[in-house]
Amino acid sequence: MTRTRERRPSLFRHHDFRQLFLADSASQVGTELAGLAIAVMAVRLLDAGELEMGVLATFEYLAFLVIGLPAGAWVDRWRKRRVLVSADLVRAVALATLPLAWYLGVLTIWQMYAVALAVGTATVFFDVAYQSYLPEIVEPPDIGEGNAKLQAVQSIAMIGGPALGGWLIRLVGAPVTVALNAASFVWSAWFLRRIRHVATPPPREDRRPLWVEVREGLDFVFGEPLLRRIVACTASSNLLSSMTGAMLVIYCLQDLGLDEAQMGLAMGLGAAGGLLGALATPPLTRWLGEGRVIPLSMLTWIPGGVLMPLAGTVVPPMVALTVSSLGLTFSVVVYNVAQVSFRQRLCPRPLLGRMNASIRFCVWGVMPIGGLLGGVIGSTYDARTVFWIGFAGSFVSASFVVFSPLIRMRDLPRALDRLSDTV
Repeated sequence: MTRTRERRPSLFRHHDFRQLFLADSASQVGTELAGLAIAVMAVRLLDAGELEMGVLATFEYLAFLVIGLPAGAWVDRWRKRRVLVSADLVRAVALATLPLAWYLGVLTIWQMYAVALAVGTATVFFDVAYQSYLPEIVEPPDIGEGNAKLQAVQSIAMIGGPALGGWLIRLVGAPVTVALNAASFVWSAWFLRRIRHVATPPPREDRRPLWVEVREGLDFVFGEPLLRRIVACTASSNLLSSMTGAMLVIYCLQDLGLDEAQMGLAMGLGAAGGLLGALATPPLTRWLGEGRVIPLSMLTWIPGGVLMPLAGTVVPPMVALTVSSLGLTFSVVVYNVAQVSFRQRLCPRPLLGRMNASIRFCVWGVMPIGGLLGGVIGSTYDARTVFWIGFAGSFVSASFVVFSPLIRMRDLPRALDRLSDTV
């Protein structure tokens, strides 16, 4: 039977979603400003090489590997709005120490490692709570629209952020740009405080041992065959993207001879693919189906990967960076909106935090490994070799969902479908 889709009012008329949307907007723009600025600080001010940039990427994602699993159980026990606000404020304070240390003349690569670790730890809790909070404040039929709108924010930030960041770095310097990002997290926390929904965590007497609750999240993820395929695809692609991402700034600035403004402009123009992906996901999902859109979006990821290792030889650097970013951001956004909406609808609400944490542990826990691998390979050979490895590996990542039941499925199961199967 085909599911009927009732037309619902826009989520922008929903007070709590509007505050979440504005908080995300402030956070995403600031993050894009600083993501480029921090890497430029390491390369330009501290003369970081390939290995140091790989280690910096490792510290940025290390918390997902170390505390990713228990974070979900903790989030399910706490008030999610409080977790989100606290994480924003921790990130603001940590980032603010970088421009302060630069101003005092005491900035070191070790401080940058420490800040990356602190920001990454706060991000673990923020991301788990964030993806678990959306289904609490909107109705189940609105989850897909909510994810699409939030992905659109991220895409717009990815378009304007790098271009604006490159211009700001040239105008006021990387440290001041990082300071602006710290302020954006404070702004995000203010909007989150305006959300009216107050979740009631489970009573203390109902809590079970932490390892029992963690195992429930893992059992749910790995007990669902479709989720296992999605996790394998996402984890392997994140491993590759963290390898190439660790080398991106040093590759563009040193190997390709671009300056900060050129790199930011190319990345900003290329990030328009993310906005197109966010806008295209609802009609693509209706046309292709909820299941098929996931593997087909991964296939569009492959062509963009070949352009970066060809940059400066066969393809002009600005063209390679722009077009590659365009294809990659389009496919990633379509894929993420589709698979995140699927797992949010599939998972029972009391298990959302642990489910999201289990998946984050698997798909983000590989990223510190990827960053370190990228640094080692880049310092042993060169950054271009890392991009060739990333392109070759993209075929393996896509195969997990392309050669799966998803390619034949139009509608995906919901939590109610799972319950009816057990009755």
